[in-house]
Amino acid sequence: MDDQYKTHGVDSHEEDIAMKKLLHWIDPTFNFRTGLGKNLLPIGFFANVIDLGNGTGIAISMDGVGTKLLIAELLQQYDTIGIDCIAMNVNDLLCVGAEPVSFVDYIAVSKINEKQIEGIAKGLYEGSKLANVNIPGGELAQVRELLHPGEKSIDLIGTAIGIVENNKIITGKNLQKDDVIIGLHSSGIHSNGLTLARKLLLDPVNPSIELLTELLKPTRIYVKEVMALLHQEVKIKGMAHITGEGFLNILRLSSPAHYIIEDLPPVPWIFDHIKKAGQLSDVEMYKDFNMGVGFVLIIDKNDLSRCCQILHEQQSQYTVLGYIQTSETKRIDLLPKKIYSCGNNFEYSG
Repeated sequence: MDDQYKTHGVDSHEEDIAMKKLLHWIDPTFNFRTGLGKNLLPIGFFANVIDLGNGTGIAISMDGVGTKLLIAELLQQYDTIGIDCIAMNVNDLLCVGAEPVSFVDYIAVSKINEKQIEGIAKGLYEGSKLANVNIPGGELAQVRELLHPGEKSIDLIGTAIGIVENNKIITGKNLQKDDVIIGLHSSGIHSNGLTLARKLLLDPVNPSIELLTELLKPTRIYVKEVMALLHQEVKIKGMAHITGEGFLNILRLSSPAHYIIEDLPPVPWIFDHIKKAGQLSDVEMYKDFNMGVGFVLIIDKNDLSRCCQILHEQQSQYTVLGYIQTSETKRIDLLPKKIYSCGNNFEYSG
């Protein structure tokens, strides 16, 4: 997958090098605050938590919509990308056990287009309703020199905050043998892997409206069901938002553990199209795409029945994927596909 992405202009190796240089200067800022405002987690989780005192923390995340915006440009349809922007942020907050409460947006345009802005605003409204957050402010900037009309005339980024009790932060630190892995189904491609998907599906052909509409389908927001589980005290030990890096996102949980995946949900048809168009292997597909699983829960085995009941009540589609085995290292085995994680990649077993 790395080679495929590099061919299409995304070099993950160079990104890793640049990230190390970035963190060389960012990591020391953790020492600027002690007590009130102190970082409670290292960089690497889906969101960080800042100490507010009195046992309460504020979780914070930031993300954008990425090249999915180019699909919106092709269709001239902007009323769902706001949902994506909120989803990418609030789903990350959930992973540390935080309840999302607020969101702010940054909209950059090459030129003001009222219809375009209204569409984005509609999506932000719908996303905020689904996530149960407010939007207390934001920024609308005209930056003609930074964008390229005809290719990309907008950019959309957001920041979300949530609240969590410091002693209830979830990082996957206490995973145990036989803990259960549950996958909440995705709505499709969500907002990751669009650079490769566009190159494989759109460049060689004149894409159908059906295909473009499927690529634009908004990212599923998991706030309702996850908060229902947390409020009813289901023992959730770890959570992972399946975004870029696909199933490898599970390895961001802190405990060394062996994740045994025995079952997988049906794969949305868009992924079959991508796989066929690029002649991609399962190793490549499961490294970068969600493949039908947008969010993963690790729960205590004794809570499985109650967890499934709550998910059913919330009308949340899910699959019981597998279980945890103890291990001194982190590893994922996708048994149905006969692949396993090796470092930051997947390989075929046997």
